[in-house]
Amino acid sequence: MSRTERANFGSKLGIILATAGSAVGLGNVWRFPYMTGQNGGATFLVIYALCVLMIGIPCMISEFIVGRHGASNTARAYGRMGVSKGWMAIGMLAVFTSFLISGYYSIVSGWCLNYTVAALAGDMTGTPEYFVQYFKDFSTNPVTPIVWGVLFLAGTHLIVTRGVRRGIEKASKLLMPLLFILLLVIVVAACLLPGAEKGLTFLFQPDFEHLTKDVFLSAVGQSFYSLSIAMGCVCTYASYFSRQTNLAGAAVQISVIDSMVAILAGMMIFPAAFSVGVSPDSGPSLIFITLPNVFQQAFGNVPALQMVVAFAFYSLMSLAALTSLISISEVTTAFCQEELHISRSRAALIVTVGSIVLGIISSLSLSNVDCFVIAGKSLFDWFDFITGQIFLPIGGFFTCIFLGWVVDKTIVKEEFTNWGTLKATFFGAYYLMIRFVCPLAILAIFLHQFGII
Repeated sequence: MSRTERANFGSKLGIILATAGSAVGLGNVWRFPYMTGQNGGATFLVIYALCVLMIGIPCMISEFIVGRHGASNTARAYGRMGVSKGWMAIGMLAVFTSFLISGYYSIVSGWCLNYTVAALAGDMTGTPEYFVQYFKDFSTNPVTPIVWGVLFLAGTHLIVTRGVRRGIEKASKLLMPLLFILLLVIVVAACLLPGAEKGLTFLFQPDFEHLTKDVFLSAVGQSFYSLSIAMGCVCTYASYFSRQTNLAGAAVQISVIDSMVAILAGMMIFPAAFSVGVSPDSGPSLIFITLPNVFQQAFGNVPALQMVVAFAFYSLMSLAALTSLISISEVTTAFCQEELHISRSRAALIVTVGSIVLGIISSLSLSNVDCFVIAGKSLFDWFDFITGQIFLPIGGFFTCIFLGWVVDKTIVKEEFTNWGTLKATFFGAYYLMIRFVCPLAILAIFLHQFGII
C-alpha cells in the first residue's frame, strides 16, 4: 500500500486528540494516582515530569519517525528504515505485546463499565467491607466480567472498523473533550470538600527527603507506561500522519495533554481521600475498593450527589479505557490487514475475536480455574507482568538503539525536520537522549525490577 493510498488523519486536531487518546488511559487515571500515593506525592510528580521531558518525549518522537517513514503497520515500518529486515522483530514484538494487552485490558475496561452501571443504579453504597466483597465477588465471577469485557470490545470493534478518519479520529474528537469535562467536574467537587487542601499539598508540595532510587525508577517506568511507548500504538498512529506534521511539536503537545490528565486525576483523588482520612498509598485497589468508600463518606450525606460523582468517575474511567483500547486494537488490525492482504473489517474481526478469547482466559484465571493458573499466578497477572515488565522495556530499549546507533542519522534528521523545512534546533539534544540517556534509563528500570541493581 503506497503512502498516497494509505489513510491519513484529516486534521492537526485529529492527530493530537487521537494520539493523545492512545496515550491517555487507565495508566493516567488509575495507575498514576496510586503510584504517586505510594512514592511520596509531589516528589514523585516532579521526577515524573522530568522523566516525561527527558525520556518520554524522545521515545515518542522516535516511534513517530519510524511510523511516518514506514507508512505501514508497526512491524513493516521498522523494515523500511533502510537497514536489515531483521529489525522488524522490534515491530513484531510491539504488535504481539498490544495483542496480549488487549485481552486483559478489555477485562479491566469491562470492570469500569460495570461500575459505571452499578453507580447509576445506586449500588455503590455500603460499608468498607461491602466494597471489598463486591469487587471480590464480581472480579472472580466466571461469567459477568467476561460479558462486560465483550461489550467493551464490541464497542471498540465498531469504531476501529470504520477506519482512521470516520472511526478513530471522529471518536477521539468526541471522547477526549468529554473526558476532560468529566475530569474537571469531579476535580471541582473533590476540591470543595472539607480538608481537601491537605490532598493538594500532598500532590504539589514536594519533600525531597522522600526521594530514593525506587521513587526515581518508578517515575521513569510510569512515564513510559503512561505514554504508551513500545506498544506499537504511537508508531501505528504516526503511519497516518501527513508529511507536514511536526513530529517533535506533536510529541510535546501529546505529552502535555497526557500529563495534564494524570495531574487532574491526582487532583480528583487525593483531596477526596484526605478529606475522609483515607491513606493515599492504597495501591492498585484504590479505584475499585478504596474510592467507592471515599465517595460514600465524602458525599453520603447527599445521596444524589454521591451517585452523580460515582457515575461521572466511572464513566471517565470507561472513556479513558476506550480511547486506549481503540489504539491497542488498531495496532494489530493494521498489521493483519496489510500482512494478510484482507479488508479492514475482516482484520478487525480477527483481532476482536482473538482479544475476546484472551479476555475470557484472563478473566477465568482470576476465578481460580486451575488450568489458567501457573506457578500460583493467574494468567491475567502473567499477561500484565510479561507485557509491562518485560516486553515494553525491551521494545523501548531496542527502538532507541535502532534509531540512535543503526539507522542512518541523515534519515532520522530528515524526518525530525520534515526534510529541512523545520529548524533543527533541538535535534542534537534529541539525538543525544536516544543514544545514551533513554536506553540507559530503560535498562536501569528493567534490571531494577529483577533486583539486579
